[in-house]
Amino acid sequence: MDTDLLTDTVTISGGRVLGRNSGAVRTFLGVPYADPPRRFELPQPRTPWEGVFDAREPGPSAPQRIRAFPAIDIEPLVGTGSDGGDGDYLRLNVWAPREARNAPVMVWVHGGAFVVGSKDASISDGSAFAGSGVICIAINYRMGIDGFLPVPGAPTNLGLRDILFALQWVQDNVAAFGGDPGNVTLFGESAGAMAIADLLTSPMAKGLFRRAIAQSGHGAMVRDIGVAQKLVRKLAAKLKITPDMAGFRTVSHDAAADAIDALGKPNAIDLRDADGFEPVFGISRFIPVYGDDVLPQKPIDALRQGSGADIDLLIGTNADEMNLYFVPTGVRAKLPGLMAWWLLSRSLPKARKALKAYGLGQKGKRAGEAFTEATTDLVFRYPARKFAEAHQGNTWMYEMEWQSPACGGLLGACHGIELPFVFDTLHTVTGPRGLTGEDPPRALARQIHDLWAGFASDGTLPWPRWNGEHPVYQLAAGKAIAEPEMPAAAFLPR
Repeated sequence: MDTDLLTDTVTISGGRVLGRNSGAVRTFLGVPYADPPRRFELPQPRTPWEGVFDAREPGPSAPQRIRAFPAIDIEPLVGTGSDGGDGDYLRLNVWAPREARNAPVMVWVHGGAFVVGSKDASISDGSAFAGSGVICIAINYRMGIDGFLPVPGAPTNLGLRDILFALQWVQDNVAAFGGDPGNVTLFGESAGAMAIADLLTSPMAKGLFRRAIAQSGHGAMVRDIGVAQKLVRKLAAKLKITPDMAGFRTVSHDAAADAIDALGKPNAIDLRDADGFEPVFGISRFIPVYGDDVLPQKPIDALRQGSGADIDLLIGTNADEMNLYFVPTGVRAKLPGLMAWWLLSRSLPKARKALKAYGLGQKGKRAGEAFTEATTDLVFRYPARKFAEAHQGNTWMYEMEWQSPACGGLLGACHGIELPFVFDTLHTVTGPRGLTGEDPPRALARQIHDLWAGFASDGTLPWPRWNGEHPVYQLAAGKAIAEPEMPAAAFLPR
């Protein structure tokens, strides 16, 4: 008999669910953790169903539009896009060891700039974690206008509230799969890591997770609600609606995607704060806001005051983050110096000095190279280290420096490159258009995967915690180093 056809059932708060049983791993896909979301309202508990819920197919993801991308196949990273189906997309996937008993739990929050992404992206299949004795759970959440636009009359940070709701579901239900609700590690990448870094400081997240892993994300990408209201008004004017909950409820998902695309252009809207900084550097208009009950303070300020000190934190970045955006598109090779300055000046005071600090004007240094290296540090690497420094609890820092041979060897350790190593899913991104090229190192994937699974199990890692010497563990080299301070330190808020 084909073991892939074997099934299994579990009883959870909503009723019985039917999944697959491969013999070693039990898989339950598309399990609802909440009722279908009513637009701009709080998530609600799932209405119990009659009979058995079929959890052998993943179900829909949140509405989103995936843009075409050159040179690299990004579908394994973000999924295929979605129209939201029938709206019942607050779902999660569970991969559990066959004989799990009080097993550690890892809850995955996908990235995608808070506008795209899915629990079903093939790169983040949790089967290998289940094979390592860990229950892996991946969740969907609301994004874009519905999840991260502070619409007057509606609750703020609905996407974060969905994540919190899913974490409470884990507390209530993971024991049914053999998991330990007292040993939950929340992990995510990019926007997912930013959400996790924010929730590390949220009073609403108390007791919902014990450890956190933030991959290429940190807590600096948040906006004051007042600044974010500029985006509300701009979108409302573009969509020809009133700038409130009643107006935005009339917007179709297609119209919302059109507006999101239009507002993504560099000169579409100015979202700099009072000090002239745009914390996301134009990567996304939709990010969490602070000043509400979810995030009463800026996360970095809350960390410095001791919030999240009881959570063990592993945080890190990749050596060449922005290559993902600027190498396949040709920006790194062709960007003129004046355009590099103008683009950076939309987010950063003293943009020209920052670019000069990264080699602009030096012989043999292209403007696009200086721009890419500067934004890698400004957007990802330096703020992550400041976040680690502010955290008052146990903290470890890593750097992924393995160089992808894709794009003629220029892609390097780009944004997202650690994902197939963490999940041990190199097969999803191997090939002529694959993120990792034709023959990535499978032994390294196993090593990195084991580090993550081990941290989730008992909170230990084989290098010193973050301290005054700032040890950063290089994943490919397998050693901890002390880094010199980056030029970016002179240009970002402290």
